[in-house]
Amino acid sequence: MPFTVSAFYRFARVEDCEALRADLFAFGQREGLVGTILIAPEGINATIAGPDAGVAALLAHLRSDDRFAGLASKESVTEAQPFQRWKVKVKPEILTFGAPEADPNLLAGTYVKPLDWNALISRDDVVLIDTRNDYEVAIGTFRGAVDPKTQSFTEFKSYAAQNLDPAKHAKIAMFCTGGIRCEKASAYLRAHGFDEVYHLEGGILKYLEDVPASESLWEGACFVFDERVAVGHGVIPAGHRKCRCGWPVGEGQDQCLSCLAATPTAAMTGRRP
Repeated sequence: MPFTVSAFYRFARVEDCEALRADLFAFGQREGLVGTILIAPEGINATIAGPDAGVAALLAHLRSDDRFAGLASKESVTEAQPFQRWKVKVKPEILTFGAPEADPNLLAGTYVKPLDWNALISRDDVVLIDTRNDYEVAIGTFRGAVDPKTQSFTEFKSYAAQNLDPAKHAKIAMFCTGGIRCEKASAYLRAHGFDEVYHLEGGILKYLEDVPASESLWEGACFVFDERVAVGHGVIPAGHRKCRCGWPVGEGQDQCLSCLAATPTAAMTGRRP
């Protein structure tokens, strides 16, 4: 039986995190789901998998709650179970960033639909920024995008402080895998004086689902945080696998370039050379 994989998030005020955790954990167990849901006072973030009916039931259950009524999700299908366990956790943030002012519930950039994205990022006055980490950017990104060369999302704050100026960069467009990182990054820039900030609604995954390959400005594959490792147009697995350190490598490769160049100790621990 194929597994339906669903990725979703929603920024919303959540005051009953523990009660919601218990409810969703029990619901997922009954439906035979695997994957992880994170709950925080700022919202919910998840990638789950299971029988199609079970995934649909959980999404309907969430959307019956007024706080998550507008929850958007991205579904794909895989033959292999992408996760081993069912986990629902309460965290301080659904995406660790460490900047309280970056609150999409108060400040948000402008959503851009995937079918409108090409026109925006083709403009000369728009700075296009990939908000993902360097190992993700290495296997695929949008044509002409700036790579901040971050190793964790929290480093984006330093990148913005050192490289972006509201007086010089009037229009900024950002993107990430599913939309959550660029939504939080856009709130951060808005809080620091940037007025025109755009982000790709639904992220790269929605773009790869909606935009035909013949019209696409995406180059390469998109890293995903499950056993598929990376996907391409149509959200179809792109043939990548994981190195021992967790980084993606192409089909037929056993190690990433960093581990090939590393000492045996560094390769086993996942540290960079």
